[in-house]
Amino acid sequence: MSTEELQNKRVAMLLSGGVDSSVAVALLVEAGVRPDLWYIQIGPERDSTDYTCTIEEDLEMARAVAYKYKLPLEVVDLHKDYWERVVDYTMSRVREGLTPNPDVMCNRLIKFGVFDERVGKDYDVIATGHYATTERDDEGRTWLCTSPDPVKDQTDFLAQLEPWQLSKACFPIGHLPKAEVRVIAEREHLLAAHRKDSQGICFLGKIDYNEYVRRFLGERPGQVIDRTTGRVLGMHRGLWFHTIGQRKGLGFSGGPWYVVEKDMKRNILWVAGGYDPAESYSDHFRIVAPHWLTVDPFAAGLTDAATPEGTYNVSLKIRHTPEFTLARVSLLPDGSLDVLTERPLQGVAPGQFGVLYDVSHHRCYGSGELRLLNTKYEI
Repeated sequence: MSTEELQNKRVAMLLSGGVDSSVAVALLVEAGVRPDLWYIQIGPERDSTDYTCTIEEDLEMARAVAYKYKLPLEVVDLHKDYWERVVDYTMSRVREGLTPNPDVMCNRLIKFGVFDERVGKDYDVIATGHYATTERDDEGRTWLCTSPDPVKDQTDFLAQLEPWQLSKACFPIGHLPKAEVRVIAEREHLLAAHRKDSQGICFLGKIDYNEYVRRFLGERPGQVIDRTTGRVLGMHRGLWFHTIGQRKGLGFSGGPWYVVEKDMKRNILWVAGGYDPAESYSDHFRIVAPHWLTVDPFAAGLTDAATPEGTYNVSLKIRHTPEFTLARVSLLPDGSLDVLTERPLQGVAPGQFGVLYDVSHHRCYGSGELRLLNTKYEI
């Protein structure tokens, strides 16, 4: 969205208190845009004593930005909505043995979802500090596109947005590398200029993730079995405490050990030993219920056809990393996608999102949950 377009629109800027959203405000103001600033409040359970989220510090930073640029700042409490939608989604997936991504669903359900229902509906544009860009094609369609900073690119976290949400989104810093964002923050004397990037999931407070899962789901002990030898190595406390590709925290001698499968029916955790076991890799898997940001690229004929007929060339990510992997995708009768990657990928975890891009990994098409092909390991 061009500066000229923004100047004629009502803009809501989601301000987190971090350096990225602070610089996004600075760039909007520099371009002659006067956004209304909004801070979305979410956090741990209200009765939790483990409240170490940085809400007060975040608000202090946000208020400093509002004061500096003489912009209105409001706080919208979406705590209950976050717990009902994002936390419930997370725990239901974990219970099924999947590896969810709450950050992805927070963007879709909260920042561009409930916020729009409550507040954003009165605005033409919702701006955030994400590292992503958008562009319009000749038909006026809005596409989510990658940031030039491959390390910070966040298109994978935005790949579940609805088309109408994307068309309303604006990412003022998306065209910049992180280093330049820091330079602008220093130039503008922003309070958040040297603040560290946030890590982890805020609603956990200081609770360990496994401890948090235990509060919701309890424990269900079962066997841990070596995939190669069939030897029982010991017991796990519940499959939901583990994810495919996990190496740390297993606690068995003779390793390292990698989690390679979770058998939910028999409650078995299958592992493989060694520093780089072949069993921890996969080059063939499914993406179920693919969600398209703009249009279905296969139906619209926007992807590069490959051979044999009926497959398409794409690039993809299966986790938040700078690297993309080339792959061939086939459309299955049930609407899911059969994916064959150019090289085997380690730790393909069911429940995580496989994010699809064009072969030059510029336009992001959308995403869907990963599923492994059926494998049965016999004891």
